[in-house]
This record gives sequence, C-alpha cells and structure tokens, in this order.
Amino acid sequence: MSSCQRAARPLLQSLRQECLLRRTSQFPRSFSTSVPRQDEGPTTTTTTTPSTPPPTPSTKSIDQLEAAANAREAEAKKYRMKERLMDRETTTMPWAERKLISLGTPPVGSRRRRAALRTSENVPFEQLPYQCFQAARQILQEDRQEKVRAIAKELVKIRRLEDTPADQVPGGERKKNLRLASLRKYLEELKILADVNDPVVKRKFEDGVGDMDKPIYRYYAENKWRGMPYRIITQRIQQLNIVPDVLPKFEPVADVELFFRRIKVSPGAILDSRITEVPPRLRVQVFNPGERLVSVVVMDSDVPNPETDSFDRRCHYLAANVPLSPNTPSLPLGNVDKEKQLAVRWLPAFSQKGAPYHRLSVFVLEQKPGETLDIAKLRELYSGRDGFSLKSYRDKFGLTPVGFNIFRTIWDDSTAGVMQRAGIPGADIEFKLKRVYSMKEDKKPRGWEAKRQKPKYRGLWKYSKRIRGMPRGRRSS
Repeated sequence: MSSCQRAARPLLQSLRQECLLRRTSQFPRSFSTSVPRQDEGPTTTTTTTPSTPPPTPSTKSIDQLEAAANAREAEAKKYRMKERLMDRETTTMPWAERKLISLGTPPVGSRRRRAALRTSENVPFEQLPYQCFQAARQILQEDRQEKVRAIAKELVKIRRLEDTPADQVPGGERKKNLRLASLRKYLEELKILADVNDPVVKRKFEDGVGDMDKPIYRYYAENKWRGMPYRIITQRIQQLNIVPDVLPKFEPVADVELFFRRIKVSPGAILDSRITEVPPRLRVQVFNPGERLVSVVVMDSDVPNPETDSFDRRCHYLAANVPLSPNTPSLPLGNVDKEKQLAVRWLPAFSQKGAPYHRLSVFVLEQKPGETLDIAKLRELYSGRDGFSLKSYRDKFGLTPVGFNIFRTIWDDSTAGVMQRAGIPGADIEFKLKRVYSMKEDKKPRGWEAKRQKPKYRGLWKYSKRIRGMPRGRRSS
C-alpha cells in the first residue's frame, strides 16, 4: 500500500460511516407524542437522537459484506493476473516458465519474443502492413498453387498405378512396387516444396507449435538436427569408441536428448551419482511418419573384471513395446508400464574408487512393424544384468538401432551413499593400477656420455642428470 493510500484511508472510513448513517436515518423521529392516560393530565415527552449513534447490527453486517466483496475482488484480480502470467504465448516470468515446462506445455519461442508480443498490438503475422512482405507472400502463394496442382497430378498417377494389375505392368510386381515407391517419394518432396518458403510455417516451427505429422515440419526438424547436434553425437560415438566396443556399426537417424531431474545432459558429460538415482527422461524425435514401437536400453560397457583383467558389460535399464511417434517425443523412463513394458528396472550409475570412468550408453531400437516383444522372456534373459550384449539383443529380436545418447560416471563423494541406498555391494572396493615393467634391457651409454665416463671428466658429471639415458643418482665424489 502506498503512502497516499494510507493517508486517505481514515477519510474514506469516515465518509462511509456518514453515508451509512444517512441511509439508515432517512425518516428521523425527533419527537414522540404519547396519548394521555385517564388518571393523568396531558403530558408531552421529548426525545432527541444522538448525533453519532453506536454501530447497529445492520451497519456491522454492511461493513462485513463490503469487506468480503473487496476480498473476493482482490482474489479474482490475483487469479486473473496468475492466468495472464501462465499464458505460454506471452509469459516472461521464470517461475511460470518452469511450471509450464513441468506441466508439459513449454513456453512458445524465446522470452524476448514473448515480451514483444505482450507489449505490441495483436496483429496477425500474415497481415503485417509491409508492402514488400505482402508482395513476396503473394509470389509464394502463386508458387504454392503450382505445387498443389502437381501434387494432384501425382496422386492421380499413384491411384492409376495401384489399380493396374501387376501382369499388365512391364517388369511385373517388382517394377510396379519400385515405380510406386518412386512416385510416393516424389509426392513427399512436392509437399515439402509447397511450404518450404512460407514464413508462417517457419514461424510456427521456430515457436515449437508445428505439427510433426506434416512432412514440412519433420523436414525442418531433421535439417536442424543434422547440424551441430548430429556432429556432436557422431563425434562422441567415435571418441568414446562406442563403435566397435558396443556395436560393430551404427549410424543414428533419430534425435535423442537426455534429461536428469529437468537438467539437459550434453552427450558424454560426467554426472554426479546422486543425479542418476532417478530414471531419466528422453526426448526422441523421429523424422519418418507413423507410430512405432521401440525398445530402450541403458548399458554400462566399462564394468571392471579383476579376474580376467578386462571389462564386462551391465544392463542398467531395459524397456520394450514403448509407443513413439513424431508428435509424442517425450519418453520418461520412470513412467513406463511396469507389467507390459518394463523388463529391467532402473539401476543408478556408479563406479568403484580407482576405476576409470564408465560409459553409460542410451540406445533406442525400433521394433519390427506390428510386432511386440515378450516381456516375460526379456525378464528371464536379462534379469541378471551382467554380461549384457546389445548386439545379441538386437540380432535375437530383429531390432534396428535408431537413436543414441551417452553420459559418464566416476567415483565421487556421494557414490557410496547411492550404492548403499540402491543395495549395490562393492562400495568398499578400491582398484589400484598395476605397475608394468618394461621387458627391454637398459641401454648402455653411447656417444658423449660414453666418452666422458673417465675420472678426468669429473667436472662434467653434474650435467649428466639432464642427459637422457644417464643415471640420475650419480654424484661427483
């Protein structure tokens, strides 16, 4: 409350009381005349009303009603303000952005864009009053009409070829299928070319409100992913030797983003053990149409084995029959169906003290169309976790790896607590490097060193500690 409001509050209260008094005393009765009794003479009594009567129950109820009305109005105003701040088109408050993200409806575009829309006139984008812009849109509309006519012609060709029997097509069934595949591919290209230069389509894609079931938005999304994100993920596959340590050959075709506790993890980052206690959330963006079933595998390919002096593999998570489509990219691993989809529950990432970093790979494998995997069989095969082979799992069930991400873990201050809470033994184990002695013989001094081994060169022996091949413990006597 401002200072002027505090100063005017007593004046408003006095004015309100005067109005109430004026309202309740419209017919004042200053004098009252009583009929004279039989045994007494005529008497006249005079009663005067005080100028400021005590508050009556009616005035108290009116004050309470006004206070309640003011409270309701303030509450409604606060609710309207909150609704305006929670608008994903115009909000600029960080807390509102976080809440919208947690609800699954992230804010549209950047914060600068939303602030500009909030403070500007609500003019539709396609109706901006710029002559050059409108002239360019008219040219683009004419070009789009040409592409639409070409699409109609291609659809007629496809229907005609589908209705034609295979024995009437030169080359038979094989040539007919090849011709249909070529026509459908060209049809998809025409659909993209019809809208590829439309500024309204580009604006919707940049704002994140594009329909991924349409080929133009999948085209934009794939072009964006094929830039820096694709280069980074392929670089991590090469640098961290995912090929050939895990798979002999692999080329990602889907964008897989990894989130732990609302934190986006860059590929190959070393994470704290406490962050990995909860299952992550994946954002898998595919670029081909239709819904499909996928399997998700999280595996550790750097489990030390002291007995064989090598490394083994361990399965940290396995889920199958998970539906995925271009319009539903979110895939929280902790919310899958425990009965029909989850085969191996989530195991936190951990590493023993002294061991090198562990690579935990996240693979998304596409199942065959129309086929579902037997979860009971998967539980029977991989419930032991140790000795897991992704190549064997892929070949046994006919899966196709399409997406990949990776993070790493090392021993830190919280690893022992994480292992204890998850019931994992081995927190007291510490690995130490074994010293490997060289099998080569010691080299004898040659050249300058060999010539100056005699006592007459004693004054130069002090410089031999900086000469490669000379013993450093030698001192002049």
